[in-house]
Formats: sequence, structure tokens, C-alpha cells
Amino acid sequence: MPQDVSATKPVGIEDVARAASVSITTVSHALSGRGQVAQSTRERVRRVAEDLGYVPNRLASALRGQRSQILGFVSDDIATTPFATRVVLGAQDAASERGQLLVVVNSNSDRAIESRQISGLLTARIDAVVYARMFHQGASVLPPELTGIPTALVDTTDQRGQIPSVVPDEEQIGRLATETLLAAGHTRIAHLTVSGAGRGSIGRLAGYTSAMRAAGFQPRVFRGGDPGTSAAGREAFAAMLDAGADDVTAVFSFNDPMSMGIYQEASRVGVSIPDDLSVVSVDDFEPVAAALLPGLTTVSLPHYEMGRWGVRVALELLDATGPLDLPVETRLPGTLVSRQSLTSPRSRPSVLP
Repeated sequence: MPQDVSATKPVGIEDVARAASVSITTVSHALSGRGQVAQSTRERVRRVAEDLGYVPNRLASALRGQRSQILGFVSDDIATTPFATRVVLGAQDAASERGQLLVVVNSNSDRAIESRQISGLLTARIDAVVYARMFHQGASVLPPELTGIPTALVDTTDQRGQIPSVVPDEEQIGRLATETLLAAGHTRIAHLTVSGAGRGSIGRLAGYTSAMRAAGFQPRVFRGGDPGTSAAGREAFAAMLDAGADDVTAVFSFNDPMSMGIYQEASRVGVSIPDDLSVVSVDDFEPVAAALLPGLTTVSLPHYEMGRWGVRVALELLDATGPLDLPVETRLPGTLVSRQSLTSPRSRPSVLP
């Protein structure tokens, strides 16, 4: 049967993007002459558009030339990560202050879902994207759909070293926790950490080690499981005692869940916190840190500030008429939150009763 040409669907910008293996935004920029698109990509997109017979909708193009005042927030694990609310809240506050609507999507670490979500955001004509990871990870391979759209990274870095990112200053965080214990008079300080080698554990260990050596004391490190859970805290505490480190008067714990395990194991062997053992941790996850008895002194991670940073930088990239002088990686410091798990060491230098 002859094909009814009149009923054939017109070629759309999505068809060009699919055929050229680029994002819709890249097609738009390549055909309009806007944006930062490589000349070879621009020429390829134009050839594909011509071959397909693509004719831009001028009304739609005019509308696309206006800003939607909508930002996308793309993340891997918002729903199940306890710290995500602070990152998202910071981003929402910054977006609201600038008259922007923030649309949040969560991929559950599924690349296929993430790709569909980003394509949907582009169809909705978002102006820019904050691409976030809910745990401090290493360099990420960014989705190709983000090519050509202003993007800022939160809690991860760009593997190519091109897109600006913000991460916690893990070394400063480890140094601050250790120096807090040193300032209280402790000299026999152990670091209880995870067995894995992530950016958080490596940076915090480096901060602890540098602070101890600068003060003239020997670092002592004991490891539990990975990730940092209460079970890992119990394992690390038991490893410390098994190693005969019974002169330790303070520990710097990798995170708050591990500290919960440290409290549990200390109670089991009759060690009083903080009388026998002071504890300083990282996170300030309030359902743990504030609920423990005594309350846990901890270094708060800059989640809220990173969310704000992401929106601010994404909008700066959107407004830029040329290259911006932005560092590829910005590190934000942690802040000490004092509670009752820290005191000066007792004259008897032992964690054992």
C-alpha cells in the first residue's frame, strides 16, 4: 500500500539529536550558533539535520530563546541518603532567592533512568543543571545528555577536569577533628575508620595524620568494615583493644554511625564516654549525634553550602558570555559541633576500667 506522505510525522529536533548521537541542547546550539559546541560537532549536526530534512519551528525556537527559570537537580540517591535533604534544601533556597524553580529527580544510581530523566528535563527547557552525588565520590563520567548545558557538580568531580565541582574539604575535616582533641589535652588519639579507600576516608586520614605529626605524636589507625556503619565502629574499637592500644584516651571516628558502634562496644567493656574515652566524629547526622548519650561532638559536613554553591555556579555559567575563571574543584570546610562526648583526659591513661 502506498505511504500516505501527508500523514508522515515531521522530523523533530529529537530525531536530529538521536541520529547525531548528541543532546537536544547541543542540536539547538549547533543550529542556532549559540553555546560552546566544537566546530566538528556543529558541522556534523548540521549535516544530519539537512539529511533528515529537519526544518526548525521558528515559534518554538523563539520560545526556547527565552529562559524558563527552571533548574534541574539530578542525583543518584536522594531518597535513601540521610544527608540529601541538606543538599537539596541549600539548592532550593538558592534557587528561590534567584526566582528559579528547582526540579529534583532521583535515579537510584540507574544510568538508564538517569538518561531518561535528563532528557525529560531538557524537553521541559530547563536552563541549567546541578548534578549531585549523595556521597563524596571520585571523578564521575558525566551523562552525554548534559553536553552543551550549563552544569555544576556537587560531591563529585568531572573525570575530564572541565566542569566546576564542589566537594567537602576532607583533609581539613580530619585535621579539625584531631586538633580539637589535641586542644583538649589528648595526646594518645586513635583514628577509627573504614577499610575502604574512598575520598572521604583518605582525606580524613591525611588530616588526622598531619595534625598528629605536627603536634609530635604518633598516629594510630584501626579499621572496621566498609561502609561506615555501627558494626564497622564496633569492629574498629575491638581491633584497637586487640592491638593492645589500651592507653588511648580519645578517638577520632570516621563518621557518626561508626561512633554509635564505638559507644556500644565501649559500654560493653565498661569504658565511660567521655570520662575514660573522648570521641569526636564527622557528619552531624542529628538522629545519631544528638540522640547518643552523651551527645556526640562532631564535624558537620557542608551539605547545605554545597547545594547553594551548585545553584549559584550553574547560574553563573548560564549568564556567562565567555569562559569563567572557576576552579575545577572547590573544597568547602567542615564546622565543629560541640556536644558532651569530649573532655580533658583523666590522669589514668587507659580506656580500660
